[in-house]
Amino acid sequence: MIVDQKLGCKAMKLKWLIPAIISSFSIVVIPAKAAETRCGWLINPTPANWYLKDKDAQWTISAQGGYQAGGMNNIPPFNDDEYVKTNVNYGYGCACLNVVTDRNRMKITTIQGGEQLPLSTCRKDPNLPKIR
Repeated sequence: MIVDQKLGCKAMKLKWLIPAIISSFSIVVIPAKAAETRCGWLINPTPANWYLKDKDAQWTISAQGGYQAGGMNNIPPFNDDEYVKTNVNYGYGCACLNVVTDRNRMKITTIQGGEQLPLSTCRKDPNLPKIR
């Protein structure tokens, strides 16, 4: 009798263990958004306003008093020789940024890094919009 109870208990544990194992395989994993490299005009026309104009669109990085992408401190510093000042210390340069984007809202959500490029790189690229 005691042996039958022990076997019954083990059978009951197995009865619940097998469905638990099977259901764990069906858990949906949502992948993190992948970073992409986007190159183009990195524009900072006024305080806290940043945009990247590339071959696809104008991406908002930050807007004064509102939206701000994560990782703003990862925007590469600009060498004065490769930066055009249009408003005191504000202006634009050419850069590649490693970013995560929200294509529906045309926003850069995270900046993971980047590098400044010579202005001539963007000026010569036929896929980029002309900038003054």
